[in-house]
Amino acid sequence: MTGSLRPYSSVGLQRPPSRYAVDAVVVIAVAVLLWALVHLGESITARITLEHVPSSVSTDPAALPGYAARSLLRMFVALAASVVFSLAYATAAARLPRAEKVLLPLLDILQSVPVLGFLSVTLTIWLTLFPGTMLGLECASIFAIFTSQAWNITFAFYQSLITQPRDLDEAARVLRLTKWQRFWTVDVPGGMIPMVWNGMMSFGGGWFFLVASEVISVNNHRYALPGIGSYVAAAAEQQQVGRIVLAIGVMVLMVIGVNVVFWRPVTTWAERFRTEQSTPATAPRSLVLDLLRRSRVPGAAGSLLRPVGQGLDRMTRPFGLAERPLRVSPARRRAGDLAFAVLVGAGLVWGLVRMLAFVAAGPGLGEFGHAALLGLATFARVIVLVAVATIIWVPVGVWIGMNPRVARYAQPVVQVLASFPANFLFPLFTLVLIGTGISINLGGIVLMALGAQWYILFNVIAGASAIPSDLREASHDLGLRGWLRWRSFIGPAVFATWVTGGVTAAGGAWNASIVAEIVSYGHTKLVATGLGAYIAQSTAGGDFGRTLVGVTVMSIFVVGLNRVFWRRLYRLAEDRYSLNEG
Repeated sequence: MTGSLRPYSSVGLQRPPSRYAVDAVVVIAVAVLLWALVHLGESITARITLEHVPSSVSTDPAALPGYAARSLLRMFVALAASVVFSLAYATAAARLPRAEKVLLPLLDILQSVPVLGFLSVTLTIWLTLFPGTMLGLECASIFAIFTSQAWNITFAFYQSLITQPRDLDEAARVLRLTKWQRFWTVDVPGGMIPMVWNGMMSFGGGWFFLVASEVISVNNHRYALPGIGSYVAAAAEQQQVGRIVLAIGVMVLMVIGVNVVFWRPVTTWAERFRTEQSTPATAPRSLVLDLLRRSRVPGAAGSLLRPVGQGLDRMTRPFGLAERPLRVSPARRRAGDLAFAVLVGAGLVWGLVRMLAFVAAGPGLGEFGHAALLGLATFARVIVLVAVATIIWVPVGVWIGMNPRVARYAQPVVQVLASFPANFLFPLFTLVLIGTGISINLGGIVLMALGAQWYILFNVIAGASAIPSDLREASHDLGLRGWLRWRSFIGPAVFATWVTGGVTAAGGAWNASIVAEIVSYGHTKLVATGLGAYIAQSTAGGDFGRTLVGVTVMSIFVVGLNRVFWRRLYRLAEDRYSLNEG
């Protein structure tokens, strides 16, 4: 009798699809993805000379889906390169004391260099490596997007390494893990949550610079690559408001699709790397991840790749164990430090002399003073932006991060807002400034904030969501409320991730100034007083001397701020607010 009722039970009606059906869906999805990659790859490697590369693209709506696919491919290639770079660079900075003294300042400088600064230097290199094809311009575009993504992820992984709990470090030494084994079993899992959240934010930052990376204007030349960013630029030049709105709609759909298909599964999967004994009350869910977990395809792929992993494990054993030597000769250490300092110092002096000689032969050394004054104007905008964004978004980020139910619904909304390239709205914003008479010197702060404020929000969300549940329960049991709860529990818990968000938001604001201090619609252009506008104008005009001066001054501002302010906060987070014991 029970058997006769089973087909009509609610359990039977809710029976999940068979694994064969799930496997078929996954295989079809992979096949479609591979076909799209091959199709796009053919157009990327097409033969063409620079003289025939168009300076604008068609605004025909029928071309928009293909443009969107090209832009999406560039974004993911740049993201993959950014992750690889971040893992290697941050590990070297955190594990090699001598290298840290060079790598961290260099990272500050790299973060401060605007996208146009990289393009003006590297475009010729890419075109030389891949002559006669679109691949050179594609690599230049991808590299520009890479420079808008990599530094944020690197800072996040570095922060997770220097604040790693001591018990994990001691466990790696007791188990005598090799450096390779420690990297994949301790370091990467420990930094997975902040890396995923910052990767999501960096992906949004890449959208912001899509127009600059797809419409390359350097050295009095302009090259337009097929993409949604170049589509918006062309529509703005032709004053086609309807086409701009259409591109905005496609962009919103694309951001939502990427969040559902990629970022939502990745953030849900990253929850497995939480270092706590208790589990959150409401775990995040992803339909795509559930589908992959039911399929046997990922397991089969993992089985095929397992011998590769085992081979790498054997190959890396000669690099030694993940432990420091018990004794190091003081004389040997001092000699190594001295040799390293001399080598680095000689390189810096040689580069400085060559740069000053080049500038003196061009615009003159007095141009540094002019650029410094413009830098003060942009610096004031950055200070206002970071302060206001902290006041607004830290409480919101804590609220979202500490409430899994809220995060489930808020994350897609925040992702859409953060990923949407605000400079798509710049032409319309120009009309508002013209109509209201508001100066671009003030409006530029809003434009910079639209591209940089989300770094603080995303990092705080990641920090709040990573707070162990036992600590949350302890604060509740102790009756912590109001300002006391913020001062003794929430503030210290999210302090390290706020520092990461603050330093990347400040760097992102400096970078965003190159597109936020010059806005245009049709033939109307508004130019703010600032260093970003100075660099943008000199780069477009092919004045490499002034571009070098602007980039150098911007790097001095950013590195100085990081050293005087942000680096001290990093040390404070490491010494007082990490999860280490003792």
